[in-house]
Amino acid sequence: MFSDIRAVLFDLDGTLIDSAPDLGVAADKMRLDRGLPSLPLERYRPMAGAGARGMLGVAFGITPEHPDYPALREEFFANYENCMTERTYVFQGIAELIAQLLGQGLAWGVVTNKSMRFTQPLTQRMSLFATASAVVGGDSTPHAKPHPAPLLEAARQLRLDPARCIYVGDDERDVAAGLAAGMGTVAATYGYLGSNADTMLWGAHAHIHSPLELLALLKSQRQA
Repeated sequence: MFSDIRAVLFDLDGTLIDSAPDLGVAADKMRLDRGLPSLPLERYRPMAGAGARGMLGVAFGITPEHPDYPALREEFFANYENCMTERTYVFQGIAELIAQLLGQGLAWGVVTNKSMRFTQPLTQRMSLFATASAVVGGDSTPHAKPHPAPLLEAARQLRLDPARCIYVGDDERDVAAGLAAGMGTVAATYGYLGSNADTMLWGAHAHIHSPLELLALLKSQRQA
């Protein structure tokens, strides 16, 4: 399925880490500050991969076209900055997966649509990312995913041909970006996915239902 792989790149939210609790708290605080009742995390979680757009959509039912959206988005960003690693945790199996990749001599990195305003401090505060060889945010290049530019930038940082990289993500945009960049693509079905996602329609080369399943895919390509 994959051949001569030298690095694995990952989406961040919903693939490596579960940041939905902190994202939900940041949005829910805005409701509480306005005297509105709190919403349960289960309402926020499916839209966590959509960032501010998703969280504000759940909290207030508004879209980016609403005239109040820019101000509400900045308020949400400020709230999130104050709590971004309080409840966020690494998905079960990810730490072992990264350790195994490193043990096999593979590099790894992060490509996310989360802006570096949040990506940089978050990855600096969480010990998992100390061994990442590339960290690319949503504003690191002129285009965000599903454009391939961020993935191509990560490959450049790794000094690798994109074809020697696999990209793992829990959103259709991740697969589209990976395919456009000429990388092997893996859909992580344990992530947020959204409310009506059919991952089989994304066109990914493979699917995993837990992080450690990636090791089996890599093992099969080494034995091929």
